[in-house]
Amino acid sequence: MAVNQRKAGATLTYIQMGICFVVSLIFTPVLLRLLGQSEYGLYDLVASVVSYLGVLNFGFGSAYMRYFSRYKVDEEKDKLATLNGMFLIVFSVLALVAVVAGFILAQYTDVVFGNKLNPAELAKAEFLMYILVLNLGFSFPSIVFTSYITANERFVFQKLVQLIKTLTSPFLVLPVLLLGYGSIGYALATSVVNLLVELVYAAYSIRKLKMRFSFKNMEASLMKEMSVFSFYIFINMLVDQINWSVDKFLIGRFQGTVGVAVYGVASTINNHYRQISQAVSNVFIPRIHRMVANRDDNDELTLLFTKIGRVQFVILALISSTFIFFGKPFIMKWAGQNYADSYYVVLFLILPVTIPLIQTIGIEIQRAKNMHQFRSIMYFLMAVANLFVSIPLTRTYGPVGAAAGTAISMILGNGIAMNLYNHYKIGLDMVYFWKQILRFVPALIAPVVSGVLIMLLVDLHRLSLLLAFGALYLAIYLSSMWFLGLNSYEKDQISKPIKRILKRS
Repeated sequence: MAVNQRKAGATLTYIQMGICFVVSLIFTPVLLRLLGQSEYGLYDLVASVVSYLGVLNFGFGSAYMRYFSRYKVDEEKDKLATLNGMFLIVFSVLALVAVVAGFILAQYTDVVFGNKLNPAELAKAEFLMYILVLNLGFSFPSIVFTSYITANERFVFQKLVQLIKTLTSPFLVLPVLLLGYGSIGYALATSVVNLLVELVYAAYSIRKLKMRFSFKNMEASLMKEMSVFSFYIFINMLVDQINWSVDKFLIGRFQGTVGVAVYGVASTINNHYRQISQAVSNVFIPRIHRMVANRDDNDELTLLFTKIGRVQFVILALISSTFIFFGKPFIMKWAGQNYADSYYVVLFLILPVTIPLIQTIGIEIQRAKNMHQFRSIMYFLMAVANLFVSIPLTRTYGPVGAAAGTAISMILGNGIAMNLYNHYKIGLDMVYFWKQILRFVPALIAPVVSGVLIMLLVDLHRLSLLLAFGALYLAIYLSSMWFLGLNSYEKDQISKPIKRILKRS
């Protein structure tokens, strides 16, 4: 069942992400026009500040996966129930802390957001903070249930719920926007949808998966051990939050809400890009923890790490190269002429992050081995560097400068330091990994040459030509990858399901 769940879960994830992308493609321009550039930027700015409070879950969700795997292997059901009870208490307390902290911050929006916001924007920002903080608070206890579903490898249910959420959300939110409730109505509508999903996860865990809770025999030593394990994950989460949200905060303080809106459009594309990579690796998290708990064979881990990394590279190289050649006219058609700079912001965000995105399996290997501390320290140094570099760049170059600061820290931290650590300390053969990735270079020559020629010779600002030559580029890329890039195993993974479908029909 587990293997089928992984394959079906991965398939559903990509279906969900494809639908999510289409929905975003249609809904984002509507949102931009109904809210306006300034109010969209205001909402994005407030959401980025509130997201900092999300790190107050302290990474205990990852700790849950580690200890669940340990108790599951030994069939210790009573300890699992105690673990569930302990985590429910912990996340409920942390939720209360996050809500109180958020409400306090909401009282000082003028201090938080600076003098680039006018009084009306500050008043609206305060109300938005109350809504989004409550939404965040409700999400904390839900982590226990989502972690339990993931640990039991019930990926199909999880992805189906996300798929339904993706399809229905615009139909619930759009009437609110059309009635003129603006960013306040948008925040309320999305919060209600999120709460409903969290209740569904809780009901499924308790009724279908028979999730048990015990609040007796909680060991202080276990809590201490989990706290130490989670501390470095917390540092990593904090750093991720700084790297991906500090730009909006700095732009809001130095440039105002219009600059945040430009960055926000780019951030939407970057988020989709990152989710595609994480979708592949997420379904392998329980398997990795089992592999480490049972054998901890570095050769096996390297092979899995490389196999998943190659798949991620093929997908991400297609998306990033397509955006390089077709992204600017696409953004100007999609979001509007005022968002032309979003193209450069996207490039600064997605190109450097491609390196860690084809190595996301490595993060879980580090956590399963309890060797993730260095990554957290390195990411902390990256965040500090990002902050200091981005401040002058944001003052001078606005959203593009902020993204450039993030890019510099990404290249130094993820491109060099983490690869050396994975090779020399974790035991993954990174030389083998990169040799396998570089095998794709011949397959990239034809797409890159054709992309450059299209950029130079074709007026891509005409929608018909943008679509036609975009389709042509896709055909060239896929053909080149099939004949020059993919190995026999990867071709089989694509051709076998197609052959089965054709036989059935």
